[in-house]
Amino acid sequence: MPALDCALLRPLLPAGIAAAEWLGEGDPTQLSDAEQHGVRRAAPKRAREFAAGRFCARHALTRFGVEAFALGMGRDRRPLWPPHLVGSITHTDGFCAAAVGERRRFRAIGIDAETIGGVTSDLWSRMFLPAEIAQLERLTGAEQARTATLMFSAKEAFYKCQYELSGQWLEFTDVAVEFSRDDYERGRVTVRPRHGTSTTVRFGFTPERVLTAAIAESAPA
Repeated sequence: MPALDCALLRPLLPAGIAAAEWLGEGDPTQLSDAEQHGVRRAAPKRAREFAAGRFCARHALTRFGVEAFALGMGRDRRPLWPPHLVGSITHTDGFCAAAVGERRRFRAIGIDAETIGGVTSDLWSRMFLPAEIAQLERLTGAEQARTATLMFSAKEAFYKCQYELSGQWLEFTDVAVEFSRDDYERGRVTVRPRHGTSTTVRFGFTPERVLTAAIAESAPA
C-alpha cells in the first residue's frame, strides 16, 4: 500500500520537512511486530487508522534515507522516531498524514487533520474558552462549522508540537486560538497558552476537512 507525497499538507510546512498522506484505511497485518504491539488490543477501526499512519510515516522517512523502519510507540503513546529525526502523525475519517524533519533543524512538529462538522456546539464548553465561544456564536452555518473545526485542530497541532518540547499535556482550555480576518485569509492563527510562548499555526481547508501544522524550528547555529 504506497503512501503518497502530501499535496494537501505541503503548503503548510517549511522546506526540509517531508510529508506523506493516504486516503483510505491501512492494513494492520502489514505492520511490523513492534508496531502491531501498539494496537494489539485496539478496536479494528483504530488498528486500521494506526496502520495507515505508520505507512505514511514510513514513506516520509525514506526521504531521509531511512528504509523499513519499525515505528514503535512509547509509554506516552507517541511514535518513537529515529533519534536524529522528529515527526508527527494525524488521522481522521478516511485520511491520514505524517510529517518528518531532521532534529538539527526542527525541535518539534505537530500536524492535525479534522473532518469539518465534527466539533458540534454541544462540545464547545469542553474545548473552548468563553471568548472563543463568543467568536463562534457570531458566525452561522458552514462558516461556524469550519471555524470551530479549525480552532480545535489548531489546538491539537499545538499540543503535539509543545509536548515534544515540554513533555506536558495541556487541557483544551489551557490555550486560546486568536486570529484576525487578515490572518484567517493568510491561512494562519495564533495559539496562545496561559503560560509560555505563543505559536503560529498554519492551516488549509479542503471541502471535507481542515489541516493544521505547528512547527518549532531550531535556533540558527
